[in-house]
Amino acid sequence: MDTRRLLRFLATALGTAGLLVSGCSSGGSAPSASATGSAATEELEPYYGQKLRWRDCGVEGFQCATMKAPLDYAKPDGGDVKLAVSRKKATGPGKRIGSLLVNPGGPGGSAVGYLQGYAAIGYPAPVRARYDMVAIDPRGVARSEPVECLTGKEMDTYTQVDQTPDDQGEVNALDSSFQKFADGCQKRSGTILPHVSTVETARDMDMLRALLGDEKLNYVGASYGTFLGATYADLFPARVGRLVLDGAMDPSLPAVDINRDQTAGFEAAFQSFAADCVKQTACPLGTTSTTDAATALKKLFTDLDAEPVPTGESRQLTESLATTGVIAAMYDEGSWPQLREAIAGAQRKDGSGLLSLADSYYERGPSGKYANLMFANAAVNCLDLEPAFAGPAEVEKAVPEFEKASPVFGRGFAWAALNCAAWPVKPTGTPHRTEAEGAAPIVVVGTTRDPATPYKWAESLADQLSSGTLLTYEGDGHTAYGRGSDCIDTAINTYLLDGTPPKDGKKCT
Repeated sequence: MDTRRLLRFLATALGTAGLLVSGCSSGGSAPSASATGSAATEELEPYYGQKLRWRDCGVEGFQCATMKAPLDYAKPDGGDVKLAVSRKKATGPGKRIGSLLVNPGGPGGSAVGYLQGYAAIGYPAPVRARYDMVAIDPRGVARSEPVECLTGKEMDTYTQVDQTPDDQGEVNALDSSFQKFADGCQKRSGTILPHVSTVETARDMDMLRALLGDEKLNYVGASYGTFLGATYADLFPARVGRLVLDGAMDPSLPAVDINRDQTAGFEAAFQSFAADCVKQTACPLGTTSTTDAATALKKLFTDLDAEPVPTGESRQLTESLATTGVIAAMYDEGSWPQLREAIAGAQRKDGSGLLSLADSYYERGPSGKYANLMFANAAVNCLDLEPAFAGPAEVEKAVPEFEKASPVFGRGFAWAALNCAAWPVKPTGTPHRTEAEGAAPIVVVGTTRDPATPYKWAESLADQLSSGTLLTYEGDGHTAYGRGSDCIDTAINTYLLDGTPPKDGKKCT
């Protein structure tokens, strides 16, 4: 299981898994802060001056185009990347406000897929009426020159590697699996690997803003998309329109702190699940206390470590896949009934339920082919921040802190954070405060029991941003907009439609 800096944004009609990334990366000088039209610096004018050729996507109501951007912003004449763009025009009634870019997180989540599968259908009708809904797959993701690393069979092997090693042999095997993953990425995608940083993607977004004819960027980013949006604001504060950062991350943290905070976040989410489970007459983890539920889940993991169980197909349910399945269900309380059934099945030696959850998390199709989600998100994460750990010895020292943060998940999360140590490209980013001095009001949304982006990250980002205003959802799950809170949705809709942000510190249930 690959859990380092793990994010997932779940929407009603679309689930997207990914990893959290923080930091800032290099890539040449940013376009001129005064550029709001078709051009920026002289070197970038050919890109800012291009014309998007819109065509029918084959999906009713959507148009698609391909945007060219420099592979390396430091050398704009050194080759291009082709980036997939999609839009659905404002439906009316009401005066069109402009374009609204959306990003579902990851990194590695397809923004185009999210737009076509959910946002342009599921966002509130008044928002869709007055905005052209727009998405761009970030460089290295999905339709935009995707990073590739392993074959389907190789990924099957990778996802089953024991991430709670009990001896030196298992430590070596885990270390080797990370090396093979990194080597595969270098072999198959070596040209683009150095150029998928969040800063470069933010610059691509500014280019798209200009090509759409918008003076300001209006944007809703969820999960990792909050870091992308905050990075844009920091680079181009004068071009910030209406920005919503939902399920916020803290760009000032190093990777080890991010991983440890997320470990605690998933523990808190599990405690909420367990508290609900023990009230059910058929809770597979017992009906006494959350402590007993945690003990029962750990026992299941230990049993699977010793002896995987059948799933009805060639793959067995290992401890690592079972843990991924449980983690997948922590993002949305709507998945808790399915998780209860899956855990009960595994206890009966039927691993199909937890395997199904794990496969959905990894975006593994029925044919055994994986989407490029995990490849892209490793590529971005490992470029944007120094590795959490340089080697196994550092992990061993950190395990007690991680287990303190989560007795259930801590050991596995600590070892999973070793992956970037083997990465073939040196990181270009560092933890930093993101202030976006001079930007228009930015709405930062935090959920109090969010497993992947702990609430304190939203508090921190809102405090860092010079114009940040914090909107709080007191509840469970990852992200808040469009997940059932009328209070949250009304506050965000009002901001998007008339530019009035909610009062800083507003709380919703």
